[in-house]
Amino acid sequence: MITLASIITQFKDSFLKKYKDFVLPGHTRALDAMEHCRDTHGPYMMAQCTEPRCSHLTYIPHSCGHRNCPHCQNHESQRWIQNQLKKRLPATYWLITFTLPSQLRDMAWKNQKTIYSLMFACVQDTLKTFVKNDNRLGGMAGLEAILHTHSRDLNYHPHIHVIMPGASIDKKTRLWRTRAQDYLFNQKALAKVFRAKLLQAIVDEKLLLPKNCPIKWVVHCKNVGSGQKALIYLGRYLYKGVISEKDILKCKNGSVTYRYLHAKTNKYRTRTVTGEHFLYLLMLHVLPKGFRRVRSYGFLHPCSKTLIRLLQLILRINPFTNLEQKTRPKITCPVCGKTMKIIKTMIPGPSPGLTDCRT
Repeated sequence: MITLASIITQFKDSFLKKYKDFVLPGHTRALDAMEHCRDTHGPYMMAQCTEPRCSHLTYIPHSCGHRNCPHCQNHESQRWIQNQLKKRLPATYWLITFTLPSQLRDMAWKNQKTIYSLMFACVQDTLKTFVKNDNRLGGMAGLEAILHTHSRDLNYHPHIHVIMPGASIDKKTRLWRTRAQDYLFNQKALAKVFRAKLLQAIVDEKLLLPKNCPIKWVVHCKNVGSGQKALIYLGRYLYKGVISEKDILKCKNGSVTYRYLHAKTNKYRTRTVTGEHFLYLLMLHVLPKGFRRVRSYGFLHPCSKTLIRLLQLILRINPFTNLEQKTRPKITCPVCGKTMKIIKTMIPGPSPGLTDCRT
């Protein structure tokens, strides 16, 4: 398998030279982190066997922990999925996608933190307004919003996925209301309101809108049943970068070939680009430092845990049914097979050829 670290090592210098006007400090940090993730030349952790009669010591290379690294944060991804599945309620769930038009993407790239924040604000405001004004619902909405910046072929394509139950709760009357399974909101109406709110927010930020800004925007609304499959699908790719190493097929003669699943045909296609352009495509999706790509609103906000538990109790919903609890993998002692614990971190590596020792 071709590793991402080997591609970064091979093309990083030429990438930094060719795209010097594009590279930001966050890109350099991301490249350095992924290049040395679990590297034998990087920092180590020391683990000790918990069996007193053994007390075996071993050195383990540190993972980088970067959210764009395909190796790291698998446990965090599983934990997010578990937390979302625990909050499920008896209603039909919908996956709603708000896409930023191509004419605004250059402005979005140059003002990432501002535009992404405005997108989140306008998406949640739009959906809250529709739920509140709906004759059937007329209450407080609950939604999970997730920012994606890439298409399947790794091009820059900012959009926000929203997973929300077709339901609401009225704080005054304490009524739980649900919508019909075959319809939530009109997609064209959602697009018009989202467009108006976002354009006004951009103007308020004193950013210059392009002259060719389109009139028709795209919002897609899809029924996803109980929401479990949609949450698992999005959660798996939430903290693991934009490409898996298994999809990197070839790195030869200065070019990288990778595959992706085409949305319309549902078949794999391949794309070949130069090594420098491949790194450029990856860096397009490195978010600003500290920016949260997942946000919760309404009755699905983390501050509403008591309300969710109360609803589950009243409506007789057991969210833990058939839910496999994922735990962080344990480190096993190679000598006695007992569990090991980390006793030191960020220490220099062992002598060449030495990965374990005895006390």
